[in-house]
Amino acid sequence: MLVHQLIFQGRPDSIAFHGPAPVTYGQLQEQVAHYRNYLYQAGVRPGENVGLLLRNSPAFVYAYMAIVSLGAVVVPINYQLTPAEIAYIAKDAGMKNLVAGAALDLAAPLRQQGCGSQVAQHLAAAIEAAVLPADAAPPAGEQLDENRPCTIIYTSGTTGNPKGAVLTHKSLVSDAACFSRAIPVSAADNILCILPLYHCLALTCIILSGFLHQASVTILDSLVPKEVIEAIKQYRVNVMYGVPSVYMLLLRTAAPADLAGMRLFMSGGASLPKQVAADFAAKFGLGITEGYGLSEASPVVATNPQFRAKLLSIGLPIPGVEVRIVDPDDNPLPSNQVGELVVRGPNVMRGYHNLPAETARALRGGWLHTGDLAYADEEGYLFIVDRLKDMIITHGENIYPREVEEQIYTFPGVAEAAVIGVADKFRGQVACAYLAMKDGQTLDPKALKNHLRDRLAAYKIPREFIQLDALPKSQTGKILKRLLLPPQDN
Repeated sequence: MLVHQLIFQGRPDSIAFHGPAPVTYGQLQEQVAHYRNYLYQAGVRPGENVGLLLRNSPAFVYAYMAIVSLGAVVVPINYQLTPAEIAYIAKDAGMKNLVAGAALDLAAPLRQQGCGSQVAQHLAAAIEAAVLPADAAPPAGEQLDENRPCTIIYTSGTTGNPKGAVLTHKSLVSDAACFSRAIPVSAADNILCILPLYHCLALTCIILSGFLHQASVTILDSLVPKEVIEAIKQYRVNVMYGVPSVYMLLLRTAAPADLAGMRLFMSGGASLPKQVAADFAAKFGLGITEGYGLSEASPVVATNPQFRAKLLSIGLPIPGVEVRIVDPDDNPLPSNQVGELVVRGPNVMRGYHNLPAETARALRGGWLHTGDLAYADEEGYLFIVDRLKDMIITHGENIYPREVEEQIYTFPGVAEAAVIGVADKFRGQVACAYLAMKDGQTLDPKALKNHLRDRLAAYKIPREFIQLDALPKSQTGKILKRLLLPPQDN
């Protein structure tokens, strides 16, 4: 099955999207047809990579499905990125067209990337207002197959630039199907979508899995607890996916009666603290089910069974997906021994866009190497010991310190820089930067923050900047981040 074919699973008169103006599956199909007609007339053709930069809304889904139904490849973009970061993705993907919510000034950033041409921007409001013939585009699905690329998900790269994970129609649909075998949903369910739709987690677990089983979705573009609680009650939401910080907010602000109609809470994107899970279950009478995934696996790899969960575990591999724990030579390890978690299955990416060496490293031996250290207990439940060596997860967003450090080094006077993650009760982690300045220079944290705001998304900017005479180093001159203590311990 192809991704865009999922919109035809529901009955035409049943609700696809709840909200002030509910959308039926029939209206969803009409909107997708309208978007695809517009984009076809605008020149979008099979095989090209088309950007999608919209906040959470049904329009995101209309545009996504329209793009892939034309045989093009959708490139969802994090709306928190700066124009410079967006321009990098546009250049790397060879993007000619971008569907956006508001016009972006990309001329200068694209020139700085060496792009000789601009990206045509198509605003969602203009698309919806356009008057088009019903047969502007050829029938959906012609000359398409499930092994064709469907989307490129850009993830932060350890080299300072994001990498594009290429996922096929088969990758996404199979992951949605396998996930829903582990965590069933049905036409009776109304799933709350507060996770950003540019994330693979929201797309697969909420939209694709929901459509596959004729469920309805309530999309919110807000994390304000009062608005989330109001939507849950008003639209009778009974399934919710979130990152740990969202559940921390609800734990502080919601009353048991507010969430009385819920049957499932799912958590992903970051490790769920044991105390939060225990306190949530005690207050609301229903535990949070934790899972694990990564963009390169479309993204779900494992999840706890809802009523057989183990605290601190990411659960069991979902049906149809294989996992192993391996040593540095890729030999399988027995239970309770820590090694790298590797994954194999139809959900695994085709590779990284235009990065053959990176692809070969990530997919060696026929397995996706996650870079995460884990172990499996005697029952096969998986436990993550540590994330990628340097990665910071804040509010479910990944920050790679190298990317931040590279931008810090562009600030005048900086001699050395190291970014680490420190614990934060609300966000899980935040970035903290340690710096040594050149002789005679004094750090101005405010000026440095202003410098970074033009170069990095706000969530990537360190919360604190700490100046040291010199950063600790090994005999070879490598900065030893493990010797940098969190600020409160200095």
